[in-house]
Amino acid sequence: MDTPLEIPARTDAEELTCDVLVIGGGTAGTMAALTAAEHGADVLLLEKAHVRHSGALAMGMDGVNNAVIPGRAEPDDYVAEITRANDGIVDQSTVRQTATRGFAMVRRLESYGVKFEKDEHGEYAVRQVHRSGSYVLPMPEGKDVKKVLYRQLRRREMRERIRIENRVMPVRVLTVAGRAVGAVGFNTRTGAFVTVRAGAVILATGACGRLGLPASGYLYGTYENPTNAGDGYAMAYHAGAELTGIECFQINPLIKDYNGPACAYVANPFGGYQVNRHGERFVDSDYWSGQMMAEFAAEVASDRGPVYLKLSHLPEESISALESILHSTERPTRGTFHAGRGHDYRTHDVEMHISEIGLCGGHSASGVRVDDHARTTVPRLYAAGDLACVPHNYMIGAFVFGELAGVDAARYTPYEGPLPAHQLDEAHELIYRPLRNPDGPPQPQVEYKLRRFVNDYVAPPKTGARLSLALEAFERMRADIAGMGARTPHELMRCAEVTFIRDCAEMAARASLARTESRWGLYHDRLDHPHRDDASWFHHLDLRKSPSGAMEFTARPVAPYLVPVPGYTPAGGPSRPLGQVHPDQVATAGAREAAPVTTRIEPAAATTAHPGTDAGTPATPRLLELLALTEEQPELDALAPYLGDPEPAVRRTAIAVLTETTPAGTGAALAAALTDTDASVRAAAAASLRELAETLAADPLLRDRLVGALSGTDPVVRAAALDILRGLRAGDEDLFAALLSDPDGGVRGAAVRALVSVDATAAVARAAAAEPSREVRVTIAKALAGTGPAADPDVLLPALTGLAGDPDALVRAAAYEALGATGCPGPLAAHAEAALSDPAWQVRAGAATALAAADPGVAVPALAKAVSDPNADVRKAAVLALTRHRGSDDARAALATATADSDADVRAYAGRAL
Repeated sequence: MDTPLEIPARTDAEELTCDVLVIGGGTAGTMAALTAAEHGADVLLLEKAHVRHSGALAMGMDGVNNAVIPGRAEPDDYVAEITRANDGIVDQSTVRQTATRGFAMVRRLESYGVKFEKDEHGEYAVRQVHRSGSYVLPMPEGKDVKKVLYRQLRRREMRERIRIENRVMPVRVLTVAGRAVGAVGFNTRTGAFVTVRAGAVILATGACGRLGLPASGYLYGTYENPTNAGDGYAMAYHAGAELTGIECFQINPLIKDYNGPACAYVANPFGGYQVNRHGERFVDSDYWSGQMMAEFAAEVASDRGPVYLKLSHLPEESISALESILHSTERPTRGTFHAGRGHDYRTHDVEMHISEIGLCGGHSASGVRVDDHARTTVPRLYAAGDLACVPHNYMIGAFVFGELAGVDAARYTPYEGPLPAHQLDEAHELIYRPLRNPDGPPQPQVEYKLRRFVNDYVAPPKTGARLSLALEAFERMRADIAGMGARTPHELMRCAEVTFIRDCAEMAARASLARTESRWGLYHDRLDHPHRDDASWFHHLDLRKSPSGAMEFTARPVAPYLVPVPGYTPAGGPSRPLGQVHPDQVATAGAREAAPVTTRIEPAAATTAHPGTDAGTPATPRLLELLALTEEQPELDALAPYLGDPEPAVRRTAIAVLTETTPAGTGAALAAALTDTDASVRAAAAASLRELAETLAADPLLRDRLVGALSGTDPVVRAAALDILRGLRAGDEDLFAALLSDPDGGVRGAAVRALVSVDATAAVARAAAAEPSREVRVTIAKALAGTGPAADPDVLLPALTGLAGDPDALVRAAAYEALGATGCPGPLAAHAEAALSDPAWQVRAGAATALAAADPGVAVPALAKAVSDPNADVRKAAVLALTRHRGSDDARAALATATADSDADVRAYAGRAL
């Protein structure tokens, strides 16, 4: 566009009205909107992009880090874990909301169609990734989470209550008499000025991911979603809300030269882990915390660096499964990145490094202060998700606090008075100022300079001098930001984001300067105050905008805990006002002997894509007709002609529309498509059935069509049909056992899992002897472990004995590991003892696991020797097995020797056992 956009008059604003205004259409915002609507409120959801693909969930989620599943974890244990990870500076009442309400949220998401990993009996497959607590719930098919949520928003009953305005970017929350009454912003496509009057406002704009500058120098190559530029942090601050913990940065490990996490959470359940260049695990901290990042940074900088995510030791099936998750759900470009370097997980471990700094409540502890109902300190203003300070809240916590905000905010009706004119004038100036100077410095240049200062002066390790220089730089940059030029609405959006980043940068620098101690490991490492000072600083550090416009601070004591945590005893008490924080003297190196005479010169005033379509598929009239139907929530009859269209591309797109809109009869229609003549259509139908599995009802027509698909020629279809029948509890032993002779190994593996779901242990055991595929024999061994000690030992143990003598090392390893769950009687214990000398470390580790369930008289002497095994994973398995026998003096003696092991996991588990 050569001619700059015309500035709309402030009086020409488009005004919208609602009971509840939700700002941000990501994780928390979507849940807040749905919940408020369910409680009878008329909701307006504003999103500066498009809700279908906005927010941190846009590309899906590979797992949940904090699932407190009954029977696997206790809420109080989780609260204590988060308290320790945050050095005690937490409001436990908020953390406990996630702990106690998280399971109900998992079930709610499942009812929408979100899939969490389960075992063959339908129990949640929670993993223990940290050394204490089993909280990680994988989502191997979690790439479509956002699509599932969008489908809920577009349900007819929700559309009557929820109005979605895409491409509208708020810049300020409006307040009257100290309470939130709406917001003001603009349309990022047309440039139109937009005002909203509301009964309550929910901020759900995500983290400030675009704060520090990535090592690559790319503005948008951030660890966090780069569209999250601190919008909500700045809006909350200017509305008068308190923010807290802003000095506690988010810093993460990531892949070297790539803006993606190394994904230890994903790799750990498959056997991956972090090591230094010698192959040693080195992290002594347990929970993913600032202390853990400090150890990580120290290792990277030492002669033991670089640091790697170790994957090259894993078997082919594990690596293939990891590639499927990491190269699709987590980061679609990740596989391309590794391929461009000639790296493969089979031959190369993944070099790791450290991300830029950011602000994030969900992954550290920096955000808007909220109570246990998501209320901020401004009446009728709420915050949820990564924006809110609920430490280590992650995805489930974002959903929980979105729900809490939606429930509470639904009580209010729209504000009816006049909107505050001076606030509208200020917002209008902030938005459209760049249009008056179209040839001014472009936003990328100004933003690069700003974020480079963040790296130079604010990133840890921190000092008072560097933080003071940061404040000088950020103050100077007011003029640069005021002079930015823009010509289009999109450029206006980016310029507004730079103002948010500058606000967040100043908050981060001033808060870091105010807290004169070191805490949270790398997150707040002050070289000039290197020690933790609980006597003065066992406090939250809150900041707010004073009536004069200055940033002022308060030290707020940590409230008494709901869950006692040894080592921390908060006493509550009054807050300590700190006022403004003044920078150190940094104009000269050292003090002047005599001050020069000078005249101060004041700076000059500033001048006032749709579902189912392929990139290479031409937009035929039939496809365009079909896509137009999507927004109308069509019934199955309307989609039937497209499902039977002669063109495979149309049929594939029809399946995608059917999956998004889910009219009555969807399951049976998708099952019918499993017999399509085109392989890509069949694959799309299978994928859709898997995606919707949790929401399908086991009606007779669906079951009949799935059973019919078992006799088809496509193994992808047969495996999917088995999995869906298993999930629906719509099959029996005879049906599933017939597939044990299928020519495809993947189908046979699905049949094994299906048989376990109906407790057909004998059929699974019989399959072990004749199974030709190593991968399926491993599946059989793991399946037999899932039958537990209650299974008939006369059936179970002969099968595991045969598998323990298998010629393949991975099968033997899986068999011994299964014995640790089923029980390991005398003869098999002797075999396990002998297997501790197996050449394959996997077998030795499995044998150590088996001995955990053996008689202590046999197990303890053997395991005491295994704690000296050259392989760290074998030593770890031996320590964990000895933990089961720690009533023995010999076992405790062996564990004591392991506390000095070179491997951090071995040391930690041995110490815990003692």
